[in-house]
Amino acid sequence: MVRAGLTAERLTAAAADLADEVGFENVTLSALARHFGVKDASLYSHIRNLQDLRTRMAFLAGGEMIDRIAAAVAGRAGKDALAAFAGAYREFALERPGRYAATQIRVDQSLVAASPALRRTAEITYGMLRAYGLEEPDLTDAVRLLRSTFHGYCALEASGGFGAPRDVRRSWDKAVDALHITLRNWPREGQQDHELD
Repeated sequence: MVRAGLTAERLTAAAADLADEVGFENVTLSALARHFGVKDASLYSHIRNLQDLRTRMAFLAGGEMIDRIAAAVAGRAGKDALAAFAGAYREFALERPGRYAATQIRVDQSLVAASPALRRTAEITYGMLRAYGLEEPDLTDAVRLLRSTFHGYCALEASGGFGAPRDVRRSWDKAVDALHITLRNWPREGQQDHELD
């Protein structure tokens, strides 16, 4: 255990590692202090409280996740980009469960705007979806569809929630195929109203 050289960055990285081992919800300031061989009070020179630590973990994990996704989608477009994005998302969620859980917490929007990692996440995600010809408000709706599909699938897979003998990777690939078809045939805002005329 190393006592000297505590920084907010070191504490955040150690907390993220701990989250992957024991679960995001089980990371406490006391557990983190024990890891560094210091008293809880020593942490408050670097982080304000548990919520501050969790927010820092969310930014760290979000940056690591989008780095992986960006590398996967580089040079790709359309279905290839979607499949690469989805694959990198799933791998991160399954390989780094504590970090992934950190990316799902609600963060103050004023802090989100100041985060380069989260801005980059939006740029890459929205950029991929613009290739399908989507504009606002359809872009936001499409992002929500992707996020809820990816998150729901990964959460069920991680918990062993798929009991059928069908290989989960094959089902994942089919889900991505279905999302691609949906995005190509997106019901654009106002289109339904026009069709009813």
